[in-house]
Amino acid sequence: MSNLFDDLLAEKGFLLADGATGTNLFNMGLESGEPPEFWNTEKPDNILKLYRGAVNAGSDLFLTNSFGANASRLKLHNAAKRAHELSRVAAELAREVADTAGRKVIVAGSVGPTGEIMEPVGTLSHASAVEMFHETADGLKAGGADIGWLETISAPEEYRAAAEGFALAGLPWVGTMSFDTAGRTMMGLTSAGMVEMVGQMQAAPLAYGANCGTGASDLLRTVLGFATAGATHPLVAKGNAGIPKYHDGHIHYDGTPELMATYAVMARNCGAQVIGGCCGTMPAHLEKMREALDSTPKGSLPELAEISSALGAFSSESDGTDGAGPTRAPRRSRRRA
Repeated sequence: MSNLFDDLLAEKGFLLADGATGTNLFNMGLESGEPPEFWNTEKPDNILKLYRGAVNAGSDLFLTNSFGANASRLKLHNAAKRAHELSRVAAELAREVADTAGRKVIVAGSVGPTGEIMEPVGTLSHASAVEMFHETADGLKAGGADIGWLETISAPEEYRAAAEGFALAGLPWVGTMSFDTAGRTMMGLTSAGMVEMVGQMQAAPLAYGANCGTGASDLLRTVLGFATAGATHPLVAKGNAGIPKYHDGHIHYDGTPELMATYAVMARNCGAQVIGGCCGTMPAHLEKMREALDSTPKGSLPELAEISSALGAFSSESDGTDGAGPTRAPRRSRRRA
């Protein structure tokens, strides 16, 4: 079945995704601990500003403000019953921005992890997880999202449960995981493991890849791991804008727009067809990424040394696919763009 994501990717060859949600909302005054999703109904103008910032910077695709809009996370704020509503409104606001953009722009309904650990290690059952993901996905679809966008997942069991939730809602989807533990997800999955998992799924994503993590270098090494393992779906790279630093009570990311432009070009060279930013990535970064991608022809597959030279040292010696344990890399100074 045809969908806007596949159609636009075929037309353009690659897509620029958006940047951070949290970073940009904190810059608008969101308080630590305050659910960003509440702003969908309480401060919709700020959410429209968030979305327009990405679109005006050149993004072909942007995520809705619904990362934590599931019953498990919202129950911490006595709002578990608002999961469908907040997801729907997030997508409705996004639909308004996309429909007035003057060009084709994809609304991707953001879906984050439940925050719980699934059985048998934890207490969250597969059926309960599917139910939560289905509720969120259905709300996003009702609000007009073109696709679902699963992100920052660590456990393969949760990834598979989300896939079932999207399928029940009839919403095509893209799914990324966060490889933030020496080349593995927090629950131990490697890039090769993700390729194998997706290859066995019935309700498979339209595209998959990595987001967030520990830095642009590590993320691109993971993307190379997908390619090496024989990935057949389009790949996604959505890395943080540098390394987080704690300053004056807030977390700041040290990646400049120029560094993110270099990252974007290298991500495409590594095999990614959907390229965006995660934490710390603002419209100024996206503008430089758009300019760099549009003005630079795709190059050859980079060596690991090229990546670390351009974007900074890897945080670990191994990406996990060689069977090595999570050994940290020696500390080195970072080269900054």
